[in-house]
Amino acid sequence: MRIYVIDNGGQWTHREWRVLKQLGVRSKIVSNDTPVEELEVDGLVLSGGAPRISDEDMSLGRTEEYIERSDVPILGICVGAQFIAKYFGGVTGSAENPEYGKTVLKVVEKNDLFVGTEDEFVVWESHNDEIKELGPDMIKLAYSDSCPIQAFKHKTKKLYGLQFHPEVDHTEYGMKIFENFIDVCRKFKR
Repeated sequence: MRIYVIDNGGQWTHREWRVLKQLGVRSKIVSNDTPVEELEVDGLVLSGGAPRISDEDMSLGRTEEYIERSDVPILGICVGAQFIAKYFGGVTGSAENPEYGKTVLKVVEKNDLFVGTEDEFVVWESHNDEIKELGPDMIKLAYSDSCPIQAFKHKTKKLYGLQFHPEVDHTEYGMKIFENFIDVCRKFKR
């Protein structure tokens, strides 16, 4: 199993890579300007990062190309999730209450990523922007009191987004979420 982390400049990109390695996945961190033809993988993680995904700016390296041309499951984290949501017609913008540190996630749809987790658990945040609305092809999976869309998935494609950071130790069930994504990639590969 090979899952690469697309580096969007996030402070915890290396932790996403490390979690995948700990779970027995062949992984490496690659620049977000790596051509899709060079990514022979079973899945992709779009890391968080400093760029802001707004109405005027949708630049995040070749991320659009990965979504359009990669035939593997993709997990977007933080800005990676915001990009996926915006790409499929969602609305992103400045959070009324930017979140830093812990918050309680409330799962409304267990689906693929939250199998084996509680319905409510603590996750770690670090964001000024958030996803305010999802496009019609997306399903909301979780929220918090301060953020209306903490997790989502595409209705028909294996595309997922998490506003919070599952890769940090303070997120309960973070490893389980990564295990679940690896399982999605494994099943998709078959």
